Amino acid sequence: MKAVVLKAFGGIENLELQTVPDPVPGPGEVLMRVRACALNHLDLWIRAGLPGSKVKPPHILGSDASGEILSLGPGVDGFAPGARAAVHPGRACGSCAACRDGRDGDCPEYGIIGAYGGLPGAYAEKLVVPAKHLLPMPDTMSFEEAASLPLAGLTAWHMLATLGEVKAGQTIVIIGAGAGVSVAAIQIAKSLGARVIATSTDAAKLERAKALGADDALHSPPDELPRSVRRLTGGAMADCVFEHVGAAVFMNALKCLRPSGRMVTCGATSGFQVELDLRYVFSRQLRIYGAKMGNLDEMRAVWSLAREGKLKGVVDRVYPLAEARAAHERLKSRGQFGKVVLLP
Repeated sequence: MKAVVLKAFGGIENLELQTVPDPVPGPGEVLMRVRACALNHLDLWIRAGLPGSKVKPPHILGSDASGEILSLGPGVDGFAPGARAAVHPGRACGSCAACRDGRDGDCPEYGIIGAYGGLPGAYAEKLVVPAKHLLPMPDTMSFEEAASLPLAGLTAWHMLATLGEVKAGQTIVIIGAGAGVSVAAIQIAKSLGARVIATSTDAAKLERAKALGADDALHSPPDELPRSVRRLTGGAMADCVFEHVGAAVFMNALKCLRPSGRMVTCGATSGFQVELDLRYVFSRQLRIYGAKMGNLDEMRAVWSLAREGKLKGVVDRVYPLAEARAAHERLKSRGQFGKVVLLP
């Protein structure tokens, strides 16, 4: 099969289209013909050599996939060749204390296809998938849309519904409105009945965020965010802040919270090192949560929203597999709204 292989950590020149052996499904697994693979910032971090990922080149990136089942491994029931599905990207042992508690991300064996654990990913024509991780696609859903949903949708759900405990009537500030995870978060927060304030320094992205359901849009630099949120909320501030940008905005995002408010963060696209005034945290009894995807039950809840039409994948640009380098450049530019997608 054809696959884009990461030959060594570093720049995009280390991504190379190669012919590699077809994977073979084992017990409980299926072989999928990958039709679409959405990119994540995780791909850029792994390519650069993210510490602790257990990835060793040569490696195939890609955590978000959709496609058609080609063949079934031993013991697989309920699926047939030709069925269309997306893929839950997480992998966990299912039996340790963390897994039994629903904390898949804390499992000692936790992995994400194409990323953590060194698991091969979906920058390829074919992919082996555990059958229990297949997410059946409705006929109305395109492969590109389906591939754009799992990692971002699951992460957003875990951040808002599970950790952030978002409820109807609460106010949520979503930082960086154009990112794939924010696009999912806007829709999920609205499905939970929240008021959504989307932020961006790009006015065009904010217009698209409002079209997705955001109630308010803030076209503000980071240092003006707290003042702007105070104005929009009549001084009440936000119940929860959804953050993934990191250094450029972290402290100002924190200042958007009401006393006893919650911030949930899943990324650091502008830098990992942040300045934090702990006096502000303890005096206002703020809670800060880190998030890393979610578990299979949460993934199924997200997929139910997608099947019901309450969560839609938003595709920014599509590239053939051979143009993976250009797709990485597009994602790195931070100019996208929604997902950058490869077509193997």
